[in-house]
Amino acid sequence: MKKWIWLLPLAFAIGLGAQYWLHDSSEKDSVSATLASANNDNIELFDPNDSRVRIIYFGFTRCPDVCPTSLAMLSGALKQLEPQELAQIRPIFISLDPDRDDAALAHQYAQYFHPAIEGMSGSLEVTQQLAQRYGVIFQKTELEGSELDYTLDHNSYFYFIDAQGQLVTKVPHALSPAPVLAAIKTMTTP
Repeated sequence: MKKWIWLLPLAFAIGLGAQYWLHDSSEKDSVSATLASANNDNIELFDPNDSRVRIIYFGFTRCPDVCPTSLAMLSGALKQLEPQELAQIRPIFISLDPDRDDAALAHQYAQYFHPAIEGMSGSLEVTQQLAQRYGVIFQKTELEGSELDYTLDHNSYFYFIDAQGQLVTKVPHALSPAPVLAAIKTMTTP
């Protein structure tokens, strides 16, 4: 019995650590993201009353190549869905460049690719919080001698997120709609 007495403080320490981790995790898991829609209405991105899976693509409207290619692939996947499947998802383009992309411009850009894709923009603070939460990497790169002044370097994924803001899966940039379509099919019912 005396040999096992040291387990009591160890169990206590593990319990405290677990409580700290669970408390920290629950704070991290509660996410609120208010973005602006095309009409500058405030939209709560994660509404538990809206059960649709969010397919979020983070980019910017002045992106020369990766963003338009990715949104074209998303559009290609959306065009292959049945109406009842399309009703179960919420495709969203979120601008990483709120200084230049207001909500109306982000929405206009997204709509060019497919009418179901919503374009949104938020404050830089909200954008950075969302980026950090889901592992979106982006940075501003100055462009000397360019009228654009800067561009954004960023990773390119489609983030499949549930109504509570939990990441379900992410699909990397591809040159075919097939990977996005396959992920959608696993999360919808025909």
